[in-house]
Amino acid sequence: MEPIQTVKGFRDFFPEECAVRNYIFDTWRSVARRYGFMEYEGPVLENTDLFRKKSGDEITSQLFCFTTQGKDDVSLRPEVTPSLARMATARQREFKKPIKWFQIGSCFRYEAPQAGRTREFVQFNADILGDASPATDAELIAMAIDVMREFGVSSEDFEIRLSNREIWNGFLAQFNITAEHTATFLQIIDKIERARSEETEKKLNGIGLTLADVRAFMASADENHPAFAALRENLNARGIWQHVRIDATIVRGLAYYTGTVFEVFDRKHGLRAVAGGGRYDKLCSLMSDGKVDMPAAGFAMGDVVLKLLLEKTARAQMKLTSALLAASSIDAYVVVVDEAQRPHALAAVQALRAAGIRIDYSFGAQKVGKQFQAAEDRKARFAIVFGAEYPEVVIKNLLARSQSAVPVAGLVEEVQKLLAEPAIGPLIA
Repeated sequence: MEPIQTVKGFRDFFPEECAVRNYIFDTWRSVARRYGFMEYEGPVLENTDLFRKKSGDEITSQLFCFTTQGKDDVSLRPEVTPSLARMATARQREFKKPIKWFQIGSCFRYEAPQAGRTREFVQFNADILGDASPATDAELIAMAIDVMREFGVSSEDFEIRLSNREIWNGFLAQFNITAEHTATFLQIIDKIERARSEETEKKLNGIGLTLADVRAFMASADENHPAFAALRENLNARGIWQHVRIDATIVRGLAYYTGTVFEVFDRKHGLRAVAGGGRYDKLCSLMSDGKVDMPAAGFAMGDVVLKLLLEKTARAQMKLTSALLAASSIDAYVVVVDEAQRPHALAAVQALRAAGIRIDYSFGAQKVGKQFQAAEDRKARFAIVFGAEYPEVVIKNLLARSQSAVPVAGLVEEVQKLLAEPAIGPLIA
């Protein structure tokens, strides 16, 4: 019988991959909390109508959807924003505005797995609800920039591509294009850099436009456009506008966004967008059947493309390696030389762990050399040796190649003191 494999597009997380994932999660949480965001979570399984309401029936082609034994039509979430809108509108009177929430969790889309895209992925979502000012857009863009910086990705390695749906609404009004063609037009713009020019021309002609008209407008939509004035002033004041490039082809979710839209791209490796988001002022009203009209904006960052970028960027790779080293190492390894002292060693193991010190040891009798090899394999800073000297134990600094003896009664305090000192040796990042 062939061994059972993981489902296509899903991933195993062995300890090293799990350590990478936890490092990414910890970094996301750290920056979000620094910005005053509070963490929330919604269900992984939702009524399929929640997603149809936002995007129409066509979204079901990418959903993991099924009917339960109770005949409920449900789907694994492809994104979290619809759940956020449902949750926030249900209890919005209980929260002071603006609401600043973030979430980290798995999402699922039934699409072809390829580089930077899997069927199960983890997203970091940051959203601000209840404020319609450009300051909200600026706060989210600043947060996205700081997330990238926190990972060690410099301005040479990424950029924010910024646009605004309103500039295209103005363009369509200038050419008297009716609202029924808006969705089609935005789909054309979304693919304009990837599609062949003759195909784009044909599609634009079908709604009364030419490629020359669109190209001319795109060239005029620079950072001096009035749609970006307040945002540019805010980000300039923060000293981070240099990360931003105006790109009118960024339109994002076609039925979803209403104003500012942006995406985070790497500048050297041609990867997919690392993150993206913008303003979606009508979604809360849609999700509440018009009962709650609450402006909102947000962005999401996926772990798959982000991990690829971290692995390809020198400083980010150094930080990632340091985090992996910290996750796989321990503070000390207890070496039992004299098996008669094992009960005392076990008592010390528990006392050290109770003090928050990361400890490992051999479960059974083992040659001393193998125990020291295990300490090295676990990248322990210290070995604590229980031998004939008991009730004194020997603490060996495995980095500095030094040692000292200490009464077992003072072991916890001595190890804490040693751990507080700077490490000297190859574990330094």
